[in-house]
Amino acid sequence: MEFHLLPILALISIVVAASHAALPTEVYWNSVLPNTPMPKSIRDILRPDVTDDKSTSVNVGKGGVNVNAGKGKQGGGTTVVVGKGSGVNVHAGKGKSGGGTNVGVGKGGVSVNTGHKGKHVYVGVGKGYSPFVYKYAASEDQLHDDRSVAIFFLEKNMQPGTKMELNFKSDQNLAAFLPRQISNSIPFSSDKIPQILNHFSVNPDSEEAETIKETIKECEQAGIKGEEKYCATSLESMIDFSTSKLGKSVQVISTEVEKETQKQEYTITSGVKKLAGDKAVVCHKQNYPYAVFYCHKTETTRAYMIPLVGADGSIVKAVAVCHTDTSAWNPKHLAFQVLKVKPGTVPVCHFLPKDHVVWVPK
Repeated sequence: MEFHLLPILALISIVVAASHAALPTEVYWNSVLPNTPMPKSIRDILRPDVTDDKSTSVNVGKGGVNVNAGKGKQGGGTTVVVGKGSGVNVHAGKGKSGGGTNVGVGKGGVSVNTGHKGKHVYVGVGKGYSPFVYKYAASEDQLHDDRSVAIFFLEKNMQPGTKMELNFKSDQNLAAFLPRQISNSIPFSSDKIPQILNHFSVNPDSEEAETIKETIKECEQAGIKGEEKYCATSLESMIDFSTSKLGKSVQVISTEVEKETQKQEYTITSGVKKLAGDKAVVCHKQNYPYAVFYCHKTETTRAYMIPLVGADGSIVKAVAVCHTDTSAWNPKHLAFQVLKVKPGTVPVCHFLPKDHVVWVPK
C-alpha cells in the first residue's frame, strides 16, 4: 500500500511555485542559510519528482497545472486547478467531471478526497517506536528487522576494510514537507487525536491511527538526560531549531546512495572523515501523513562521512553518528542487544537512512 496523500502534496507545491522560481520554503532556506547547500534528501521531499519512468509531464499555465501520465491520450493526465473556491482540484483524467482527487487547503489544513464513493485515502507506514529514540526497549519486530539491526556498529570498527551487511533501499515513507503555514494549521498533539484522525479520515481502531498516536507520543515525551529534542512539522521549523542550537554557519548532510540495492556486503574504503565538533543536531524522519522530523541535539555526538562500496560495485557516501555517552539510554535498546554492550561503556554508532539529516557546525 502507498500513502496517496503524498503525490497530491507534491502537486500543491507545484501550484504554489507556479509563478516563482522557488518554493517559499526554499526561499526561507536561502535567506537563513545562504552559504549552506540543501542536501538531496531535503530537496527530494520538498519538491518530490513528478516525472517518472512513464514520462509524466508537467505543464504550468494560467489555468493551473496539468500533469499528463504519458498514456498517449489528450486530457488523460492529472489536472490541478487552482480557483477562488475551497482549494485545489486534482482530476485524474478518467473522463468524468468531479471524479478526480480534491485537495482542500483552507483554514482547517489539508484534506484529500479521491472521488471514489466519497472516501478519503490515507495509508500509514510502519509501526513501533523508532530505533533512533533511545528511551525505548527494542520491540520484537525491530529485533527481526534486518534493516534496523544492521545500522548499528561500534566506533572502533570504523576502519577501511571493515565489511558490513547493509541495506540502503528506500522505505515507503515518502511523506513530503508541507509549508509551515499549512502544517501549523493542522493539530499535532495527543489531546487533539480525534480531530487529527477525523482530518485524515482515519479509522480510530486502525494501524494507521496507532502510527499517528505513536509519532505524536514520541514527540511529546521528554528527551533523555543531555538531549534537547524537537519535532519539526515543516522545513522552516527544522531550520529554526537547528540554527538556534548551532548558529547559522552550518553544514547539512545526508547519506547519498548511487543506486538502491537489496541487502548486501559493503566495505568501508579510505576517506572516512570526522565532521567538525562534538555536537550536532540529528533529524530523523518519522512515520506520519506529512513530513515530520524528530530532531535532537546532544553534546556527546560525533558525526562522520563514511565511503562504502558494495559487493556489486555501487558506491554510498554514508553519514554515521556516534554517541559517546549512552548511559541514559534504555538498557534494552536495540543497539545494546545487537552489539552486546552495556549502556555507557563504549561509543555506539549508527548509519543514517538517506532521508534523515545531520546538522553540524562548519
